[in-house]
Amino acid sequence: MRRGFLTGPVIGALWMVVLSVTVAVTMSFATGDAFRPSILWSLLWGAVGGGVVVALGRDRLVQIALLVAVSALVLIGIGPMLMGAETGQIPRVFGAVLMGLGFAASITPILAEIVPGELTRHEFEGAVIRFLTGFGYIFFTAIVLIPFYVMVMTSLKNQSELIQNPLDFSIDLSKGAELFRSYDELFTQFNFGTYLFNSFFISVLTVVITLAFAIPGAYAVARLRFRGQAAFSRSILLIYMVPMIVLALPIYIAFSMTGLRNSFWGIVMIYPVTTIPVALYMLQGYFRGLPAEVEEAGLMDGLSRLAVIWKITLPLSLPALASVSLYVFMIAWNEFLLAFMLLDDPSKFTLTRGIASLNSSEIPRQHLMAGSVVATVPIMALFLGLERFMTKGLTAGSVKG
Repeated sequence: MRRGFLTGPVIGALWMVVLSVTVAVTMSFATGDAFRPSILWSLLWGAVGGGVVVALGRDRLVQIALLVAVSALVLIGIGPMLMGAETGQIPRVFGAVLMGLGFAASITPILAEIVPGELTRHEFEGAVIRFLTGFGYIFFTAIVLIPFYVMVMTSLKNQSELIQNPLDFSIDLSKGAELFRSYDELFTQFNFGTYLFNSFFISVLTVVITLAFAIPGAYAVARLRFRGQAAFSRSILLIYMVPMIVLALPIYIAFSMTGLRNSFWGIVMIYPVTTIPVALYMLQGYFRGLPAEVEEAGLMDGLSRLAVIWKITLPLSLPALASVSLYVFMIAWNEFLLAFMLLDDPSKFTLTRGIASLNSSEIPRQHLMAGSVVATVPIMALFLGLERFMTKGLTAGSVKG
């Protein structure tokens, strides 16, 4: 197997199968036409393409030849992807070119170190790792993007279109603003503006309360010396060993007896219970990595311990505080079980609780999908916008801790 004339065709065949399935599914979702992968043709032409790359090299002419050949095979009907007779000419050409371009552009980097003769262990393992990496990117991206795409496309349809063909996820852009009718009805008829405000208000309060307890707790574990410090540090995350569903009934009974059920303050009291442990765990590692000499200098200058934390430790810990705040905010924003269990008044619903109320046979399916988009897009935009800052804080804490 560790010979180039075997490794290249085998990896090429497997990679062509991956691409044919990916492109066929993508085109089917995007156009609503019939595209399907052909496993046998994919194995055959993928092996041929892998052999060509190994034999002729990986220059631009080889890539162009592969692009033209694979695209032509698809159009003829003996390629790695087959199309239905009713498929339009433009989708046929686009799908064929996409198939050819995907294979030509990706197989050459995967087989970059493969030669026709005997391969070293490093060359063989490198090709296998590049293939598995590409497969992993495609597979896990599809798991995330396909449901999101289906959710968005469904939210832009009307009831008659869904009844006529529930599996058609293409859209008619000529409808213009009519596409967003479900979103307009969410805010005008289903009170989603209130749900958005409630979720934002509760999430922000959860972040504030979590940081108010986690910062001094994490600092004490990282800097102070007291009996049981090591045991406390190691047991911070033990709360996650108890599933929340086990605590659901006791929480419901206790909150009902105390009048906290169906109130904002009950939710705000219980959410930090799930976020403080992880915030403590994340912050203590970062605090340990800060130079103790800077804090000792502040103490020698007459600052109190609290003043040192406020004026020295916290400014140095802004990346970690930002990452913890974002993480806690996402937990509170997406929490469903406690909100579903404790909230009955529609005026107090969070987004997740409001979306659950749309899951009814009396409410069109596109409204449920639109509500899901409304709940997903803000937190996704927030995460993508602050992802680099969040990663910096998490990495610094893990390495220094």
